[in-house]
Amino acid sequence: MTDSSTLVSESGRSLLADSSVLDSKTIENSKENVLPGSVVDIEEEMPQIETRVVLVQEAGKREELLKALETIRIMEVPVIKIKETSPGKSEEKLIKSIVHMEIKVPYIKTNTIEELGDCDSPEFETVFVVTDFQGSIFNNLCKADCRVIGPPVVLQCAQKGEPLPFSCRPLYCASMLNLVLCFTGFRKKDELVKLVTLVHHMGGIIRKDFNSKVTHLVANSTHGDKFRIAVSLGTPIMKAEWIYKAWEKRNEMDFCAADDDIRNQFKVPPFQDCLLSFLGFSDEEKANMEEMTEMQGGCYLPVGDERCTHLVVEESTVKEIPFEPLKKLYIVKQEWFWGSIQMDARAGESMYLFEKSESPGLKKSVSQLSLSTPNSNRKRRRLKETLAQLTRETDMSPFPPRKRPSAEHSLSLGSLLDISNTPESSTTNGETPKSCARPSKNSTPLPLKQSARWQVAKELYQTESNYVDILTTIIQLFQVPLEKEGQLGGPILAQEEIKTIFGSIPDILDVHTKIKEDLEDLMVNWTESKSIGDIFLKYSKDLLKTYPPFVNFFEMSKETITRCEKQKPRFHAFLKINQAKPECGRQSLAELLIRPVQRLPSVVLLLNDLKKHTAEDNPDKIILERAIESLKEVMTHINEDKRKTEAQRQFFDVVYEVDGCPANLLSSHRSLVQRLETVALGDDLCDRGEQVTLFLFNDCLEIARKRHKVIGAFKSPHGHTRPPASLKHVVLMPLSQIKKVLDIRETEDCHKAFALVVRPPTEHNNKLLSFQMTSEEPPKEDWLKTLCRHVANTICKADAENLIYAADPDSVEVNTKDMDSTLSRASRAIKKTSKKVTRAFSFSKTPKRALRRALMSHSATEGRSPSSANESYIGSRLNSTSSLAGISSPSLVSLPSIFEKRSHTLSRSTTHLI
Repeated sequence: MTDSSTLVSESGRSLLADSSVLDSKTIENSKENVLPGSVVDIEEEMPQIETRVVLVQEAGKREELLKALETIRIMEVPVIKIKETSPGKSEEKLIKSIVHMEIKVPYIKTNTIEELGDCDSPEFETVFVVTDFQGSIFNNLCKADCRVIGPPVVLQCAQKGEPLPFSCRPLYCASMLNLVLCFTGFRKKDELVKLVTLVHHMGGIIRKDFNSKVTHLVANSTHGDKFRIAVSLGTPIMKAEWIYKAWEKRNEMDFCAADDDIRNQFKVPPFQDCLLSFLGFSDEEKANMEEMTEMQGGCYLPVGDERCTHLVVEESTVKEIPFEPLKKLYIVKQEWFWGSIQMDARAGESMYLFEKSESPGLKKSVSQLSLSTPNSNRKRRRLKETLAQLTRETDMSPFPPRKRPSAEHSLSLGSLLDISNTPESSTTNGETPKSCARPSKNSTPLPLKQSARWQVAKELYQTESNYVDILTTIIQLFQVPLEKEGQLGGPILAQEEIKTIFGSIPDILDVHTKIKEDLEDLMVNWTESKSIGDIFLKYSKDLLKTYPPFVNFFEMSKETITRCEKQKPRFHAFLKINQAKPECGRQSLAELLIRPVQRLPSVVLLLNDLKKHTAEDNPDKIILERAIESLKEVMTHINEDKRKTEAQRQFFDVVYEVDGCPANLLSSHRSLVQRLETVALGDDLCDRGEQVTLFLFNDCLEIARKRHKVIGAFKSPHGHTRPPASLKHVVLMPLSQIKKVLDIRETEDCHKAFALVVRPPTEHNNKLLSFQMTSEEPPKEDWLKTLCRHVANTICKADAENLIYAADPDSVEVNTKDMDSTLSRASRAIKKTSKKVTRAFSFSKTPKRALRRALMSHSATEGRSPSSANESYIGSRLNSTSSLAGISSPSLVSLPSIFEKRSHTLSRSTTHLI
């Protein structure tokens, strides 16, 4: 690569500057090379150069290229200046730069290079535009070291208003612009040369050695130092097919090879070239891991297969490997498996190698029991310390039934019971617990036997301390890593999903950390007159502010966790890794997140217990009652807020479920009361027998029918997929339009039927809407009473029951006898098909070709020649499509005779619609 340094005049370097200019070593790095004055000197001393753009063969025939070149007035031209190092010395320096020069002639067309004859002349700076980067013409241009670019470069420069770029290599497009690639694992030189050439043609840069500037590693193997370094740095590792695919899309202007979609499509999966076996897992867990293995590009084999490359072991259940493993076999913990999926690349095996579960310290200590050397006393003392350490290490969980002693957050039981455990004695022993780090206001030794009030207060503090530990674990182990920037393999979750899952957990932690610290001070300086109620009264407003946002959306948080775990393997692996850590106490993230929902009721119970053990003359008795009431008010507010939130969610579920739902349904004073599944018994709103859903709101009734054809799912900008709308809006009816509610008596031919007598504002007569309930819940009597109660509230009547009238099925001509019969279902299907035909011809402006095809088909059916029909159509233009109603439809003529009456009615309705 030629050594060069760059100078930029006018607007600066183009984005399409060549890699040899951008990344080569510079001969002189002094500041004077980048001053504008240097460029002026170069322009003054350099000879006059004529710039020109030559369109070769097919490029000269493309109109978009000709128009683009007419808008481009500048091209980049390389210039070299010779400068003496110092006066009197013969040494000289070459200063290389790029200047912008005007293109006086937009373009020249040519079929052969020989027509120009002066390609090598220094008086010309020529840029050749070639559509095909293969063949004799392209090869000759490359041998002559000519500047060659492709049509996409010209179009992109015209679109962005940039000058034609200088490139010492042929540059077809800019789809790999600013990408720095490194290759590993390629043994065939011809294949590697081809890939490197394509990368250069797309504006990419190649590096032989891997360093921090490399943006993508193209790997043909998952072994080697380059692969390991790329994994550790989080550099995307791609297949060779990525380059070939980018070259296929070279003519697409908006295509970029670094986009996430194509990168995810051609990335090297974590388990490529890996054959995995699983030992010690349950059948369900093993099946899940085998499925994940195939999804991540690997294969799985039975345990003991000699072809296996990795044996993944459940270290908590496996003590010994049941066979003699080969030397090439990696025996790794399950953390390696999930860690590889999480960071989207195969993790290094050395950090996750499986070892026997025996503790080295314990094994060493046991072996020392039988020693009888002169230093046996010292060894026994060392053994005692080792066993004590191992005992402490086994009691580190903050979850029931064991409590984790924490030097940072917990007040140990011994510090409360031991009267010698004062700040002075702790300092003497070389320990300074946090609880004793501050000076005590009351240093009076505690009696050995404490009161029942103290015992309850101690339990309150310990549960508060454990609760703070759990919240800290949620944030430090889950939320912080998910929000961390620069994650290996990219973000695991979107920011919206993280916010939905964790909500106001950090705010809740802040409040309870303060409560815990106040309780800690109170317990260290305990007296019976200390007020615990004051602490919770002090923070009641903060609790009211922080808890509702989390509790109200807790169900949504769980749903988000479940959905993301199913749809995103990296998040599933992240949970597997972190939930297996001892800090989680073998609980899932969803189980940890339920703790805030349970905490306030637990505190109320403890405060009630504390009040029972508080003397009547103690001032804290009344304060505790106030604290309990304040917490109950917080919980009541949470429940009310949650009820409103759930109602709003149900409200929006209706809007998303019903296609064409009117916008005026959304109202702050409106709430959903009940939903009822029915079947229409009349033909007023929709066809008889259609499935209809009634949504009863406090002031209106939304009626929707089941869609005949469900539309595609809706996808939000954040990637959340919403189920498709399954219902179609029919009518939104104010309850004030309902004049009567008919409870139709049960007969042999009529079951679970009711009707509504309504009067729309545009009608002078009442209409009867009849339905049959298809669900067991709610009972018909309860549904009718609920409906009438809300109708009465809307029209300001106190006697809601007077709106219900009993009616015989025959008096209102309602029956449900044929609702489930095969004949009825066939009739409804034919009616739907006929309506589709009607809609197909209900054009506001009928295309001529559609009418011509219809007339030709009709003429052929009646024995007339298609040509005569066509001529008659051309001779007289049809002013209306109503004549189509007279054309007999073969599908309707061939119906059974039992449907003739219905078909005749349908034909008349079709004529009316047209």
